[in-house]
Amino acid sequence: MIEPPTRIPSLGPRGEGWVAAQIALFVVVAGFGVRDLEAGTAASLMSFPAVVGLIAVGAALLVLGGVVAVRAMRDLGRNLSPFPRPLAGSELVETGLYRLVRHPIYSGLILAGLGWSVATASGWAGLSTLALAVTLDLKARREETWLGEALDGYPAYRARTKRLIPFVY
Repeated sequence: MIEPPTRIPSLGPRGEGWVAAQIALFVVVAGFGVRDLEAGTAASLMSFPAVVGLIAVGAALLVLGGVVAVRAMRDLGRNLSPFPRPLAGSELVETGLYRLVRHPIYSGLILAGLGWSVATASGWAGLSTLALAVTLDLKARREETWLGEALDGYPAYRARTKRLIPFVY
């Protein structure tokens, strides 16, 4: 079964524009977090225990997101590419974190961005993380069209596995 055509643009033969947008948003998230951390505006309005709690929760989310992304990269093995168009000879991976979601690397990156936003008490980093999540969701949709064309088992895998959040979405 071939996936229906998508209206989401390719942004290059391999989807290079999606990778560029993703990198740009990482820089924006990081930059806003650093700026707001240095300014300390939000932290100055909270008690010390609240600041410590915010940093602890944010750091935990950041580390968890990093672990998820790195583990998912390992699960992909030789199929790993930053570009949404699958590599020639790619095989469908349904093991490891790919049992739970179709794009665990993206899930991990979003979780890490959220953690950074919380740890730095940066609303702007949080909004930028939301923009990153939307961009990665669109990139995933573009990627899924190409995966459906390249891998015979992908439509069935797609039908039974959520995109980014286990059991939810």
